[in-house]
Amino acid sequence: TGVPASPLFGAQPFTQPMARFDVQPRKPVAALSPAPQRQSNQTMQALHPALGTGYGPIEGRPPGEGWSHQGWLSHPPKVAYEVWQRGLDHNYHYNPQVPASLNCGIDPTQPVQTCFHASMPDQSPLSIWTFNGSLPPKLVQARYGEPILLRHHNDLPRDAAQNNGFGIHSISTHNHNGHNPAESDGFTGAHFYPGQFYDYHWPMAHAGFRTFNTSASDRRCGRPNDDGSITNLPGDWRETMSTHWFHDHMFSFTSQNVYKGNAAMMNLYSSVDRGNEEIDDGVNLRLPSGRARAWGNLDYDVNLLLADKAWGADGQMHFDIFNFDGFVADRMTVNFLFKPFFEVERRKYRFRILNGSVARFFKLALSDSSAMVQIANDGNLLPAPVALSQLDELGTAERYDIVIDFSRYPIGRKLWMVNLAEQDESGLKVRKHYSVRDAINGESPDPCVGKFLEFRVVRDPAYPDRSRIPATLIPNPNLTALPVARTRVMEFGKGAKNPTYDPITSYGGPWGIKINGGDMEAADFGRVSALPRVNTREVWVLENGGGGWDHPIHIHFEEAQILARDGSAANVPAWERGRKDVFRLRPGGSVTVSLQFRDWGGTYVQHCHNTAHEDNAMLMRWDLDNRGTAVLRPLPTPIATPNGVTYRDPTVRKEA
Repeated sequence: TGVPASPLFGAQPFTQPMARFDVQPRKPVAALSPAPQRQSNQTMQALHPALGTGYGPIEGRPPGEGWSHQGWLSHPPKVAYEVWQRGLDHNYHYNPQVPASLNCGIDPTQPVQTCFHASMPDQSPLSIWTFNGSLPPKLVQARYGEPILLRHHNDLPRDAAQNNGFGIHSISTHNHNGHNPAESDGFTGAHFYPGQFYDYHWPMAHAGFRTFNTSASDRRCGRPNDDGSITNLPGDWRETMSTHWFHDHMFSFTSQNVYKGNAAMMNLYSSVDRGNEEIDDGVNLRLPSGRARAWGNLDYDVNLLLADKAWGADGQMHFDIFNFDGFVADRMTVNFLFKPFFEVERRKYRFRILNGSVARFFKLALSDSSAMVQIANDGNLLPAPVALSQLDELGTAERYDIVIDFSRYPIGRKLWMVNLAEQDESGLKVRKHYSVRDAINGESPDPCVGKFLEFRVVRDPAYPDRSRIPATLIPNPNLTALPVARTRVMEFGKGAKNPTYDPITSYGGPWGIKINGGDMEAADFGRVSALPRVNTREVWVLENGGGGWDHPIHIHFEEAQILARDGSAANVPAWERGRKDVFRLRPGGSVTVSLQFRDWGGTYVQHCHNTAHEDNAMLMRWDLDNRGTAVLRPLPTPIATPNGVTYRDPTVRKEA
């Protein structure tokens, strides 16, 4: 971490309950003031002196037609979520949406602590910045066919120096891997400032809705309704997603801001993944969840945000801003709590696990080496469930949904979730995997190896467990009929240079991306490196330029299917045969992926999700023209300032 070991202040592992996520309230769109609009709201307001002089717009979204909301008329927002990015304070409105008996007895009427453990000091509002300025992490419950307007207010300190040594007060919100128009994707250059808001319009449409199942005749492609029925929707049900998260994507500061607390999760419900385990209509998969609500039950559907954290002698969270390889901390947290326990009943539970670290990889197992059933990878249900005693490595930003059946244990039994992956101190890669026994016995010098979450089996369920794990979940779309328009080879490595260096849009960090055998280029969000065409399919070969590091690569907007690992389809394991949005290259390895482009357009990026690599120049911009013309026209590059956003023409690679 660059500092002495994070002190525990007397805290012992597994002595505090794990709080579930805080479910955000749904609002009518009409409740937002000012009313949202298709183009950015450029009403002017006086600037805080710390931000400059004069006036600036109230909305940070870039102005004009190019950044207006696509699908505003065809997919008008039907529900609003309003959040504020703030320094940490007590939570007086905690809503886990489950009774206290299913949340370790936590009383939601009491203010939620602002520390990693009750024995530790409270975190300063300058140390942790979260959605709504409180813990636990926030959860949005969304459903297909119900477009969302997320109004994100920036209420961070106006003085950029008020950050306790790391993080920046300008932000951009990325719905990871939402199938969203670019103006609502969280483009790294489209950031906004304290005192502004940004309206993100998430259409919540199935991919392919313009060209596939346009008559909406397939019940498997649908929205779950409050009365238990389904509203059919156009699109490809095989593209259904389930577990998202959203986080900051500020250029060169993503690692600091996400580590600081700018991370939340979204459960996305559909006709096949209803969040009700008892509706048996031949469409609903009936995965573990609960039964009280027609959709979105959380009784037995639990979100887990895993992240390593570090703090100094004063107990305040610490981050090394000079670590360009990947900051690795020394204390394990789950939902921002140091090594908690969680009470469970003797039945099946679904856990939606997110790796929210900067650089650390995890490899998870149960302490008794019993089977877990993986049902999803990156929030996408697999073609078939996979029973595993140890999960594959979980890279930063990856999500694994697993089912654990606690009915096999007696009341009073304790068991633990264990991390088996020892991280290289530099943050570059996993150094070693341990057996469960050796990890528990402390054989690793890495303090985040071993037990980190305790399960306590406390009772039988109040009603029979009728949830299922079907043998077939969601099959992959068959893309063989769509010809490959282009193959691009992208190598991720060190030694980057920036041929278009610009003091605002680019960064000369050590990491970069080499495209089709060209130069290793550092990030410049004003340079377009790829221009795929709408309604085409491409193959991207993602190569690791060295064996001394690993890269979890994230492609925005479109999910992909892995065709090969290291050149062979036989190297793709069962748990990677679904759709994905993060691809661990492994040291010296490569991943070949197939992806198609459709529905929306604009400016997107691809990058390493070791966010220290991303921030230090391993990021490239690609544009998708949604206007259907023969000439590909990249959008002008937005240049954000507190006084407003201006534009400049992008640089376009000759072979884009």
